[in-house]
Amino acid sequence: MVTRDTILDVLRTIDDPEMPISIVDLGIVEDVRIAEADADPAEQVEIDILPTFIGCPALPMIEQDITQKVGLLDGVESVRVRFVFDPPWSVDRITPQGRKSLEEIGVTVPERAESPELVQINLPVACPFCKATNTRVTSPYGPTRCRMIYYCDACKNSFEHMKRV
Repeated sequence: MVTRDTILDVLRTIDDPEMPISIVDLGIVEDVRIAEADADPAEQVEIDILPTFIGCPALPMIEQDITQKVGLLDGVESVRVRFVFDPPWSVDRITPQGRKSLEEIGVTVPERAESPELVQINLPVACPFCKATNTRVTSPYGPTRCRMIYYCDACKNSFEHMKRV
């Protein structure tokens, strides 16, 4: 019999197509449900995913990876991926391990918000390379809608910063 933990272990092996961070550490896995098929001991698995934003182009790839990898588990008859938008995804859902993984590749993440409804922009962001805080936004739009580009005046490196969306 397949368990929720077994499924989550598989989901931890699936990286977001745009960044080297697992979809679990990114915080987009909202729920995993298992139901036994009517006349068969095989299980039907349903996984709810929270897109980082509406219209994310990576969603079909994420769905395909989930369906394929979870479908290979012994006892799984079918896998259904649902994209849900409530609760909305936030950078606050990124795990500490996920934050560390992103920082290692030069992507910073805002600290967990005390009041997530208050979005503050242009706050100093520590450079992931040298840790200096004399950084500045050079573009509010990065390679994806959920990231922006910063520049560090200390080490002269550009880096990406996740947006609070």
